Amino acid sequence: MNIKYKIEPGTQQDFPELTAVWEASVKASHHFLSEEDIQFYKPLVKNEYLKLLDIFLARRDNGSIAGFVGLADNKIEMLFIASELRGRGIGKTLLAYAIVELNAREVDVNEQNEAAVAFYLSQGFKIRSRSKLDSTGKNFPILHLSL
Repeated sequence: MNIKYKIEPGTQQDFPELTAVWEASVKASHHFLSEEDIQFYKPLVKNEYLKLLDIFLARRDNGSIAGFVGLADNKIEMLFIASELRGRGIGKTLLAYAIVELNAREVDVNEQNEAAVAFYLSQGFKIRSRSKLDSTGKNFPILHLSL
């Protein structure tokens, strides 16, 4: 099934749907997080993190969001795909857009998210360093990658 979508800037009006995409994607891919962890991060994503980023989203023809990438300067801070659309090239398309159009050169990824680590490494990123804790001080190691 071929999903058609266009990449466009996100707005604050998109935050509730972006948060829903984030949550479903995290539940499908971040198996090391408990439901309690997800509910801890969810309001941070919706109320704090999204507004700090330049958001670009892949919007389907029906208007729904297929996925999104969020950047601060030249660093990808978020890349999440609707859970039912994972594996269909939307992440690669958004990543390529971030690199080519927005000059993205860095990304942080949870070390325990092995699929995401493999994805970024397959797209030319290299591990530059590692942090034992995430940005909230939780024990979720972060790999810092760059092109």
